[in-house]
Amino acid sequence: MSPIEYPFRLGTSSKRVRRIVVVPAKKFLIKGITHTGKVFRPSDWGERLCGVMSAFRPPGQQQLAGHLQYSPYVVPTSIGDTKCVIVDQRLEALEPMAMDFVISFARDNDLPFEELPDDSSAAA
Repeated sequence: MSPIEYPFRLGTSSKRVRRIVVVPAKKFLIKGITHTGKVFRPSDWGERLCGVMSAFRPPGQQQLAGHLQYSPYVVPTSIGDTKCVIVDQRLEALEPMAMDFVISFARDNDLPFEELPDDSSAAA
């Protein structure tokens, strides 16, 4: 992914302009169909995985008391009739062991773990 540059001024009266370079994060997709073509069970596996990962949030973002909210880094979705989970690479920067857990989950259950193309990543 190519970096994106954002110009900004240092204060309202400043004439100096600086640039911030932001590299968009990669996103990955775990599909709920094994490499042998079988539908992965249980049918709510994506919601369960995302529930386990719900504590991993951007710094400063709080979870509402008493309500389960998925992490923005691990989100359940569907593609057609296939249950899937989208995993944001920023999870690895926040907690490497959490990303290892997600990757191990996919590998141990024979589920494809693939990078989303740039255009899908921006829409998801």
